[in-house]
Amino acid sequence: LGFALGLLCALTVPGFGDTGSGKAQSCSDIRQFYNGNGFSLKGVPQSEISGEHLRICPQGYTCCTSVMEDSLSNLSRTEMQGLIRDAGRALQASLNGQYKAFDDYLLELLNRSEVVLQESYPPALGFLYTQNTRVFTELYTELRRYYRGSNINIEEALNEFWARLLERLFKGANGQYLIGDDYLECVSKQSETLRPFGDTPRDLKLKVTRTFVAARSFVQGLVISGEVVRKVSQVPLSPECVRAIMKMTYCRHCRGVPSARPCANYCANVLKGCLANHADLDTEWRNLADAMLQVANRFEGASSVNVVFLSLPKRISEAITTMMDNIDTFNTKVSTGGTSNNGLEEVKKRGKVTVQDSPTSGARLEKLVSDVSRRLRDMQSYWVSLPSTLCSDRVATRAQGDDKCWNGMARARYLPEVMGDGLASQINNPEVEIDITKPDMTIRQQIMQLKIMTNRLRNAFNGNDVDFQDTSDDVSGSGSGMCADDNCARGPRLMAPNTDRPKLYAYPPENKKVVKASANHNLPFIALYLLSLVTLLLRR
Repeated sequence: LGFALGLLCALTVPGFGDTGSGKAQSCSDIRQFYNGNGFSLKGVPQSEISGEHLRICPQGYTCCTSVMEDSLSNLSRTEMQGLIRDAGRALQASLNGQYKAFDDYLLELLNRSEVVLQESYPPALGFLYTQNTRVFTELYTELRRYYRGSNINIEEALNEFWARLLERLFKGANGQYLIGDDYLECVSKQSETLRPFGDTPRDLKLKVTRTFVAARSFVQGLVISGEVVRKVSQVPLSPECVRAIMKMTYCRHCRGVPSARPCANYCANVLKGCLANHADLDTEWRNLADAMLQVANRFEGASSVNVVFLSLPKRISEAITTMMDNIDTFNTKVSTGGTSNNGLEEVKKRGKVTVQDSPTSGARLEKLVSDVSRRLRDMQSYWVSLPSTLCSDRVATRAQGDDKCWNGMARARYLPEVMGDGLASQINNPEVEIDITKPDMTIRQQIMQLKIMTNRLRNAFNGNDVDFQDTSDDVSGSGSGMCADDNCARGPRLMAPNTDRPKLYAYPPENKKVVKASANHNLPFIALYLLSLVTLLLRR
């Protein structure tokens, strides 16, 4: 009843400009405004005219023609889309800034780690390093590629590093023997049992995997969130929304009350209707922010990226030292039947590899985590608060109870209640006609992207790389797996001869074919057994 009375009052206000005079009012104000926005004054009335031709604005006396209404409608659409995109660009720029800061810092740590290794290894390892620099270089290359998003299983990359390192060091330590590639491959497969590098590979794999998975997922989260903002902010306004925006923004000029700014609740309903699909991002947007905050907490403490990245040279050197100290025992176990050569003895005389810990940038990391955490918390309500942000900053009056504001019909109080957030809440929106059964597909796709990224972050928080969970069962131990038999050299090899140069993989691809071939090999026997069983049953 209150709304009906308010509407009746709005329709019975004086015909133009809120004046009680029956004299036609001048259109000088809107002519100046219209021309100032780049439109031609051709056809613009000098004084008010009857408004039956208007399709959006109230059809009382007006200074606007149909052409002017269309022109101002297009202007209102362009301006509102610009405001939405500007707000999105501001958030996107903030997220991109956080991404760049983290990305630069993490790559700087990785580069420093590699430089420390390159500087400290040659004096102590001599030819064992200089002849095998590619093994170490490729490790860091693989770590960078993984961090950058390449389709790499980081656990397998680490397993392959230890396998190749073992093969190279074993061959270098036994230079007096002619050791073939097949034998070296077998030696590397025994590393799970013999543990030539001690516990370092297993411990390092756990820490490096968790840290790199978290780091990669976190920076991906920053990139994905920025892309979601960019794409959603470019979604065009619907025709129904454009009508409502025009009515709120420029119909007051046509009506002769340009100084009456839109009522706050009126603006809220218009923009809640226009941005209803945007608000449906809220749940998954908050979930993403929460997941990123959890992962960010993993960057500090004893297993921080500082500690893990910069400790790589020291931990690898410890593993090499362990092997050199026990090379004779290892030789005996893999049946070379001899001791290490003189070259390795010279290396051992130089002393153990010592790596000075690089000074950590704890304060810098702490500030990065603090800054990004604050930004993530601030942005959690972005999509549901966007209507009120645009209204308070650009459009509506701050006085909620002002009865002198523009309510879409006249300068009077706005009576309808404010709608809730999201598409489903707009079923009774009095300002924007919305079909709540037809959500925007672009925004739905972005909601799905947020869900996928959140799932990846939650897996990263638990130390799992979601891209490679299906292959995690193939990766185990500190070395490169186990041989099928206790002594590889004695067991038959169930592989066709390969004329290609042997590849030093932690898990040779052929192994998977062997398993499949073995399974297929048993199929005839299984079929024969089943046939016999069926025959026996039929006889009964």
